[in-house]
Amino acid sequence: MLHLSQAAVSEIARLKSKQPNFLVRLAVKPGGCSGWYYDMSFDETLKSGDRTFECNGIQVIIDAESLDYVNGLTVDYSEDLMGGGFRFHNPQATATCGCGNSFSISQELVVSG
Repeated sequence: MLHLSQAAVSEIARLKSKQPNFLVRLAVKPGGCSGWYYDMSFDETLKSGDRTFECNGIQVIIDAESLDYVNGLTVDYSEDLMGGGFRFHNPQATATCGCGNSFSISQELVVSG
């Protein structure tokens, strides 16, 4: 379902050490250059319909509306001259933006997903 690289696990653990009681939330929201974008944040509570996934010792919360969009998603973290950031590799994406956070997906994949 969802995969976190070792670099992503290390960065999330580093960030989480500053807010240990918060949950990691991954969501897909409308917008961005290609129609959809990934949103990672910390949250204090589970909401109705949320699913929890254990990935290399990190619990990730995904809302029901985002589930079909993240099937097979790999989250990585890397640093370059522009700074560090999470990178998203989605095998379902039919197009991505240069920023790496925005993508589009075939509507048939979402409906049949």
